[in-house]
Order: sequence, then C-alpha cells, then structure tokens
Amino acid sequence: MNANKSLWEKGDFTKIAATMRESGEALVSRLGITKGLSVLDLGCGDGTTAIPAARLGARVLGVDIASNLVKAGNERVRSEGLTNCIFQEGDATNLSELKDLSFDLVISVFGAMFAPKPFDVAREMVRVTRRGGRIVMGNWIPGDPTLVAQILKVSSAYTPPPPQGFVSPMLWGVEKDVVERFIGAGISAENIAFERDSFVFNAAYSPVEFVQVFRQYYGPTMNAFESAEQNGKAAELQKELETLFMSHNTSSEPGTTSIAATFLKVTVTR
Repeated sequence: MNANKSLWEKGDFTKIAATMRESGEALVSRLGITKGLSVLDLGCGDGTTAIPAARLGARVLGVDIASNLVKAGNERVRSEGLTNCIFQEGDATNLSELKDLSFDLVISVFGAMFAPKPFDVAREMVRVTRRGGRIVMGNWIPGDPTLVAQILKVSSAYTPPPPQGFVSPMLWGVEKDVVERFIGAGISAENIAFERDSFVFNAAYSPVEFVQVFRQYYGPTMNAFESAEQNGKAAELQKELETLFMSHNTSSEPGTTSIAATFLKVTVTR
C-alpha cells in the first residue's frame, strides 16, 4: 500500500479544507487566470484552489492521491454545476497518464509537497507545463512560528523517527532546496521566484474544538495521537496543541477561530 495514499485517506481532510476556502479563493484570484486557461491542480484535495480556478473560466483538472478527496471534489463540482472541472486519482511522483506540455498553469498548494521523491515531483510538474506556462506552489516553511509548521513540529515529537531515506516535505519550504529540485528538472534559477504569503483558517467553532478536528481528521495529527496514546502522552499532546491554537487565534468573536499560517509561494516560469 502506498504510504502517502494511506496517510491522506486515513482521515477526512475536507473538514480542514472547509476552513481554508476564503484564502484559497483569494490566492487563485491573484494568479491572473482567464477563461479557457488549462490548469492542473496537483494534490488538489476537494478543490480549495481548483474550484475557484474553474469559476474564473479555466479548464481545470484536479489530481490527488486520496480517493476520498477526489470523490468529494467531484461532488462539489456537480453541486455547483461546473462543467469545466474534473478530479481524478493520481500520484505527483508519476503523472504518466498526463501528456507532456499539457497545461498553461500547474498549481499545488500544500499538496505535492507531501509526496515522496521531490525531484520526481519537480520533473513531472515541469514536464506537463507548456513553454511559457507557470507552476505555482504553496509550501509550509520548516521552523516557521505560525500554525501549520508548529502543528507538524509538535506532532513529529510524539511519533517514531521516520524511516531511513525519508525526505521531509517541509524542505519544499526552503528556497535553496526548491531551486535545486527545479534546476534538476531543467529550469533556470532566474525563472524561480519566491515570496511569503499566508493562509487564514476560519472556523465557526473554538480553538479547542479545532484541535479536535485535526485529531479526528488530519492524517499527520491522527498518527501523532495514536503514537502518543501508546506512550501514555495523549493528554500532553492535546494540551500542547490546545495552547498552540489558542495562542494563535485572532478572532474576537467567542466560539470562533481565525488563525493565519505563513507559507512560501513558489512561482516557476517554464
């Protein structure tokens, strides 16, 4: 069984994605998407960026390794009556079902960064992008003090060490590593640009309840709690995450949560 597929099918990321919709739409609105543009959303989840791109008139293919998220994405498309967007299963390390030079824009926001074999991921993204097209990635940054990087840092402290040869997905948030990967895929360094941006998680429930959503539905956090329970440290992990969420919450409305998380936006010109 593909370990990455198992991880993202383990929970139900749609519960987290529901809190990310506004930022997904805002990011897509700044990408200059026009009617008829051919877009691939890689590691698309249930469509946080794919569906806003389709609403702008692009022809969108969403690809994700998790069958439950593909199903959820197609259900969202049907419910909105969109005919220019479809989701299918696929692996970011091997997109053999997609032809060379097929897309004007490849988007991957907190998606392809979690796939293994990052050099293969970079090569595949470049391969399917047309000359003059763009690749836009959103990647969490290791050691960043904001929410998601800290969730992953805290969770890793409660899980067993990764297997030998494991490459941290967080290295997609390190500029020199990103440059190395895309140079390996045939891109010149001057065609790779970086900026810091942020996603805001908006939830209609408290930070403590938000922790429970991550505990029940977010694969990496689920794994951390399973390991913590085996070691009698689940309560400790729960408290640490609750403190984290409460300290980052900026909502002034009781019983609601608004937390910003910084990411590295990567733009590659083919």
